[in-house]
Amino acid sequence: MGVSMWAARFGKVSICTSVVCAFLTAGVSQAQQADAHKWRPGNGEFIVPAGPGGAVDTAARMISRLLQKEKLYPNLVVVNNPGGNAAIALNALDKHKGDGNYVMTSASSIMNHEILGNIHHRMSDYTEIAILFDEYVGVAVRADSPYKTIHDLIAKFKASPDALNVGVATAIGNHIHVGLAGPLKEAGVDISKMTMVPYKSSSESITALQGGHLDVVAATTPNLVGLVKSGAIRVLAIGAPERLSEPFENVPTWIEEGIDAVLSSAQGVMGPRNMPKEQLDVWAQMLATIAATDEWKAFLAKNHWKEHYLGPEATREYRAGEYKQIRSVLTELGLVKK
Repeated sequence: MGVSMWAARFGKVSICTSVVCAFLTAGVSQAQQADAHKWRPGNGEFIVPAGPGGAVDTAARMISRLLQKEKLYPNLVVVNNPGGNAAIALNALDKHKGDGNYVMTSASSIMNHEILGNIHHRMSDYTEIAILFDEYVGVAVRADSPYKTIHDLIAKFKASPDALNVGVATAIGNHIHVGLAGPLKEAGVDISKMTMVPYKSSSESITALQGGHLDVVAATTPNLVGLVKSGAIRVLAIGAPERLSEPFENVPTWIEEGIDAVLSSAQGVMGPRNMPKEQLDVWAQMLATIAATDEWKAFLAKNHWKEHYLGPEATREYRAGEYKQIRSVLTELGLVKK
């Protein structure tokens, strides 16, 4: 083969190779440009509608810690804004419309306050990012209580709805109240006549139960663990879809007792109003990543919370159904303003 022929043949190959390289280079460049324009978290705040140390605060701090540990959000600070039935926290979030560097705990209880007219915010106006877990309400009595089963308690409520003092925290009509009233309504109890006593915290209501000032307490499971282990109280039913782990392995669900009710308080993360889709997508991916970690799953198990990850669209649909359920129970309680 002559030099000229070789040059001609391989010159074409060189030209073709150059064209391919040009396409590849252009593709890489476009990908780099797209990545460069992708929204990246900056200095952010995770707003919590409760004080330090409680369940809501603990969950927010774990989320923040895992996001930093996984190098997804390097600087996300938890800021507590308790009070005003979550209105103070929502007002803080409203100062940052459209800014994904500010997010807040999303909890079913916010809808309770909305329906009751305690706040002028609508949860549906905010950007739901994800639901992460469910917490459940247990019904507890003292260990020496004459009510040995949930059916004993239901029979008493049916015979005389206002005879027993029932403690809830922190307000009448909140998710804990609904977590008890919903199943009792399903069982045929006139829940509008029950004697409900609000306390500032579940620790206070449980102390009142032990002291004989209350006959029954409704509280979320983390608040009941210690006294169940010590044998000081007896939990008659839990609103979970299936039995929880130790120390609640011997506590039946409402469904097991023939009462078709699963009531949970779903907790997650929501963003401000008008949050851009590109920011929503980044947040959804970050939360999906940490929700899949073993550390997160162990954290949920420790608190007897049920893993329940839903992305943005599924969360919106779930909240809409949950809103109807909560409103139905609160209406039956006579708490919804006409």
